[in-house]
Amino acid sequence: MTFWDQVLLGFSLLLTLNWVVVAGYVLLNSHKVPFLGDCPSVAEEQAPPVAIIVAVKDEEAELEQALTTLCQLQYSNARIIAVNDRSTDQTPQILERMVRQYPNLTVLTIQELPDGWLGKNHALYQGYLASAEEWMLFTDADVTFNAQALHKAMGYVLAHRLDHLAVLPDITSRSALFRSVMSTFALMLELRQRPWDIRKPTSKASIGIGAFNLVRRSAYEKMGTHAAFSLRPDDDLKLGERIKAAGFRQDVAYGTDEVSLEWYTSLREFVQGLMKNTFSISNYHLPTALGMALATFLVFVLPLPLLLLSGSHGLAMAGVLVTSQLLLMVFKKGIQGKWWHAFMIPVAGAIIMYILLKSAFLTIQQGGIYWRDSFYSLKDLKKQR
Repeated sequence: MTFWDQVLLGFSLLLTLNWVVVAGYVLLNSHKVPFLGDCPSVAEEQAPPVAIIVAVKDEEAELEQALTTLCQLQYSNARIIAVNDRSTDQTPQILERMVRQYPNLTVLTIQELPDGWLGKNHALYQGYLASAEEWMLFTDADVTFNAQALHKAMGYVLAHRLDHLAVLPDITSRSALFRSVMSTFALMLELRQRPWDIRKPTSKASIGIGAFNLVRRSAYEKMGTHAAFSLRPDDDLKLGERIKAAGFRQDVAYGTDEVSLEWYTSLREFVQGLMKNTFSISNYHLPTALGMALATFLVFVLPLPLLLLSGSHGLAMAGVLVTSQLLLMVFKKGIQGKWWHAFMIPVAGAIIMYILLKSAFLTIQQGGIYWRDSFYSLKDLKKQR
């Protein structure tokens, strides 16, 4: 065996052991994250007031179905505030009809977007200003809820004395290809955010989920409200990050069968949707984006193809690697993966790597981002790094 063969064998062994460790680490730790559906509900007489704040813009396709599930929550002490942010489709007519049907629904209409704000962030902030409840649930206009979801979330919050609870929703899609890529994307998110460590006061791990951020009003105000990250496309993550950094108690749950949404209907939509805002997670810093793309290549894209091309030793290690990935996709709590999603990991990794690189270079080339028909300069975006 030549020197370079030895180097290749050592590198292949390292890649295989890395995946065995990652699979074991994630499988064990994901069981520390509760299912929202398993949480005891708060008693009705102990349920505190909640303002459910929904940012709505041109959502005519999913709005009525999703908002109906909110209006029909079996939580009598909740008020829904739908903030219509300059919609140009049939959204205003849908909201007008639903207001007449549901007395717990209030609609605010925004005609103009002030400077220094992304539309969604501004809409959620206006919803906060229009409320006075002790608790606020920030959610999106395409999210559907089980009737007992808020009862269970509040039961968990009160039992654990939390200031913020995020819920990872079921991601549904009519596209099997997108779902297979989503399994790897969800794994990447959890490796980055470490949801199992979030409840630890000494850990820097944090999370915010746009579909479900239940936050105590005092914590939201002390961390600076949405005004502190008014130009961040990743506003949900920033909300969680700032709440945790301010010393408040935070946790996360899997929303299986309780909170769900069809995030994207196809893989193409997924790529286009993430393209406009992914550079923000590297704080608009090109070396950081390049480093994230390289890490994605080394961990998710390279291992299996390299092992398959490395002779008999490589084939044996490829079998070990694929077995660890199969176990991860089938048995990891909260991911709802299929066995064949394991074989899509290199493909999904390549797609994420492409998004990371293309988003960074496109944002730099344009000098900013286009968001909901508005342009935001990179100079302004970097002010909130």
